[in-house]
Amino acid sequence: MSEYTEPNFLTGKRSMKIAMISFWHVHARSYVQEALEIPGLEIAAVWDEDPQRGRKWARELACPYEKDYAAILENEEIEGIIVCAPTSMHAELLLQAAQAGKHIFTEKVLTLTSLEAEAVQRAVRENKIRFAISFPHKTRRDLLFIKKLIEDGALGRLTYARVHNCHNGSSADWLPASFYDPQQSGGGAMIDLGAHGLYLLPWFLGHARTVQSTFTQADGRGVEDNAVSVFTFAQGAIGVAETGFVHRYDPMTVEVVGTEGAVFVRTGEAVQLCNAATDGQWCSIEEEKLPKGLPSAMQQWVNAIELRMGTLCDIEEAVSLTQLMEAAYRSARLGQAVKL
Repeated sequence: MSEYTEPNFLTGKRSMKIAMISFWHVHARSYVQEALEIPGLEIAAVWDEDPQRGRKWARELACPYEKDYAAILENEEIEGIIVCAPTSMHAELLLQAAQAGKHIFTEKVLTLTSLEAEAVQRAVRENKIRFAISFPHKTRRDLLFIKKLIEDGALGRLTYARVHNCHNGSSADWLPASFYDPQQSGGGAMIDLGAHGLYLLPWFLGHARTVQSTFTQADGRGVEDNAVSVFTFAQGAIGVAETGFVHRYDPMTVEVVGTEGAVFVRTGEAVQLCNAATDGQWCSIEEEKLPKGLPSAMQQWVNAIELRMGTLCDIEEAVSLTQLMEAAYRSARLGQAVKL
């Protein structure tokens, strides 16, 4: 994992023009809102594989709609792109952008296959592209607290971690229909919401060795909406990623356990810690004792372009997620454990 040192980001010393590449993803609107709040950042053009949707967004943003993606890449005024296209289009769009020298911010996952991810990685490195992928939970104060506990050895040798991340997008029928189209999305709940667990588990436990997945369809929409992937790590540690689109009133939960302690986080509640420092008693960690949160992935990306520095959620992390995701789906198809 690359190191990230927080600078005085968002300096606003100069203007920066970027383009929005598709509004397929449900998070596209929130990325637009965040981009518009960054000093000096301007959304100068929109491209979308759906021309009607793209023109609508261009009108809303008061910028040109460009029907030709190549024209976006040839525009020397545009320095970077925000990619919210169907996952199945990522490989081609990202590869072309990197080769054209455009800096890249992308929604997860990077690509559908490891071979595609590695090709994008090579292009990013060869063309010195400033890259960031949206891994928002790696910037959270409570999860940074867990990371610090691990680094300080406060939990001993790690033996288990679990990330439970679900919502009711399918059972409450608020996800777009395209999220159930495997030709566009590449899968269902695991490749979308479950991706957060698949980048957090290695962040805590290191490199995964094997994975075994169980995927089911509780809502019958053609892709998995209830899923669990179990990973093994060094020294016998186990990591569990649980996700689904059919869970209600079910907050995100993260727990990490070691030979000398355990820590538990549930969204909306105080961090719970039990180790030698708490005399073996479960106790709540006061918010003021948590580390400062990091800038968002997009803020880090803009800062990387302006100040020529790295991001916490970089191309290596992005490739790793695709590799884990590919293996998790292969395991589900085969009904057996898969080596990484």
